[in-house]
Amino acid sequence: MIRVGSIVMRVDDLRRQLAFWTVALDYVPRDEPSGDFAVLRPRVGSGPNISLDLHTSVAQIPPRIHLDLYTDNQPAEVARLLALGAIEILSDKRPADADYVILADPEGNRFCVVDRAD
Repeated sequence: MIRVGSIVMRVDDLRRQLAFWTVALDYVPRDEPSGDFAVLRPRVGSGPNISLDLHTSVAQIPPRIHLDLYTDNQPAEVARLLALGAIEILSDKRPADADYVILADPEGNRFCVVDRAD
């Protein structure tokens, strides 16, 4: 059996990205972050780790892989993430009835906030 243990994101500024993602996801460092790598885990419950790897790279647009973050209160979560430093990505390819909003973290790593309200 195999499972996703960690999703690794390349970052230019480890401190800034650590600050953003810990608050955005309510994650905490699994161990003391090193100077170039940090593994974040859920503060409560289970879920995949998010690893931040200090390694300069050019972002591919659109990205080949991204996070889908599910929520029951999409407007509130989008507003909260924007206040933390995320930016909204507007796309003419997004359907008018889409259940997701495309955001990017402070370094441009894209993710979607998906409305899971019933």
